[in-house]
Amino acid sequence: MDIFESLNSVLVDLFNDILNIEERALITEEFKDISVTDMHIIEAIGIEEPRTMSTISKSLGVTMGTLTVGINGLVKKGYVIRKRGEKDRRIVYASLTDKGIAAYRHHENFHKDMIGHITKDLTKEEAEVLTKTFIRLEDFFHQIP
Repeated sequence: MDIFESLNSVLVDLFNDILNIEERALITEEFKDISVTDMHIIEAIGIEEPRTMSTISKSLGVTMGTLTVGINGLVKKGYVIRKRGEKDRRIVYASLTDKGIAAYRHHENFHKDMIGHITKDLTKEEAEVLTKTFIRLEDFFHQIP
């Protein structure tokens, strides 16, 4: 098998499996009431300062309407708190509850384990080449309309 066939096979398999793999790893008994999409909203909110809904929607690349539906579900399930701005009531902020922070940490640990597994036997130079390769792949995806 040449390099094209090898890379194509690996990438196709990864893309086909990634949602299933992530769902199995992230949606455990503790977090069975949310989806992978919910987990990505939680990740986008983060654990720092509350974030505006517009900032979150831009970071996820979704409309405000789509985000609002997702946030509504997470508020009902106890993962997210939503508050209006004190100075400008039109601005809505989202932050995580303790339950949301636990989900965030769970997702963060999954990614740390994944990156640790990928890089554990790589030299610094190999890790840099891998990073450049993934950046090129990301650039390719951003060029697609």
